[in-house]
Amino acid sequence: MALAGQLPPPRTAHLAALRDGESAIIDQGLVLWFPAPGSATGEDVAEFHVHGGRAVVAAMFAALLRVEGLRPAEPGEFTRRAFENGKLDLTEAEGIDDLIHADTDRQRRQALRHLQGLLGHRAEDWRRQVIEAAALVEAGIDFSDEGDVPDDLAAPARARIEALRDDIAAALAASARSERLRDGLTVAIAGPPNAGKSTLLNALARREAAIVSPYAGTTRDVIEVQFDLDGYPVTLLDTAGMRETADPVEQEGVRRARARAAEADLVLWVCEPQDRTLPQEPDWQASVWVIRNKIDLDGTTLEKGEAFAISAARGDGMTDLLAAVARFASDYFGGDNALISRTRHRVLLEEAGTALGQALAELEPELVAEHLRVAAQCLGRITARIDVEDVLDVIFRDFCIGK
Repeated sequence: MALAGQLPPPRTAHLAALRDGESAIIDQGLVLWFPAPGSATGEDVAEFHVHGGRAVVAAMFAALLRVEGLRPAEPGEFTRRAFENGKLDLTEAEGIDDLIHADTDRQRRQALRHLQGLLGHRAEDWRRQVIEAAALVEAGIDFSDEGDVPDDLAAPARARIEALRDDIAAALAASARSERLRDGLTVAIAGPPNAGKSTLLNALARREAAIVSPYAGTTRDVIEVQFDLDGYPVTLLDTAGMRETADPVEQEGVRRARARAAEADLVLWVCEPQDRTLPQEPDWQASVWVIRNKIDLDGTTLEKGEAFAISAARGDGMTDLLAAVARFASDYFGGDNALISRTRHRVLLEEAGTALGQALAELEPELVAEHLRVAAQCLGRITARIDVEDVLDVIFRDFCIGK
């Protein structure tokens, strides 16, 4: 080898002086050699484990680029080569991408499950069952006059199709919003002016992210803060106080506040201790929780059966509020056993389930077989067992360079 002087034994770590040409030593490091097909990509792979200083890494790159035929890898190229050589299916490749971009422990765990084949193995098993059911249907079509073919193949095929449709429906129901875990939960803090919304944001985020002032209308634009809540990624939105005003700047702030709250997954409506009124906002589809704030100022205590009475400034009730938001996130995303991590997965499973339902509704065997072919194709596209070239560029372009 140009840098290490010799090719080490396969899959054995070899300590070597790594040289730039025949003279200058760049570093002492470990060299590993993985001949095809026994490598991560299925191709010949060499690894150099060097000290991580910028000068060492820069010198190694410069030396490698002087070797004829070598070039820097494209984004996601190693993973794509592993996929194209059958080392990974598409869901496992997507799991690597999600693992690279995971910011919280829940995201990491979901990505790791997909890297280990959580969805891919299920999808392949479902596809195999569809193909077996289709074989029964088509045998009844093509060989109905043969003596060794059972007269009634429709009943066992129908039983398989029905069980498979129900299994996919159950997986979809259990993973109702699990693909949203990659983006996180959006929680809007809304309410009238000077109710303590910015104080609550700072208390939840555990830092001074928003300006706190006794003057109404201090918050004019939406302030966003990201934080990790029990492993769930959460985006907090501190919005302008909602009231009627003649100030055109404040009017725009109120408009933006209403719009962002309408897009949120959960709205925390912060109000005075005596106020228990829910906001009248027909466009809001999210769950709305009334948060009675400032209980430290008037001696108000949490009444029996009441959810949230807090003092964001002093900390009263904050532990219970955080725990409730964490439970909401767990229920929202479907817990740790969710099967789906991307909208692509959900759409293809829904299409496969629809095709299976159509197969059950048909009486003509030829049409049943066609619906089963569509279902098998949808399941095959999840793992890329069929041609999905149109999807690959979109998936791999977001990878780290060379990963």
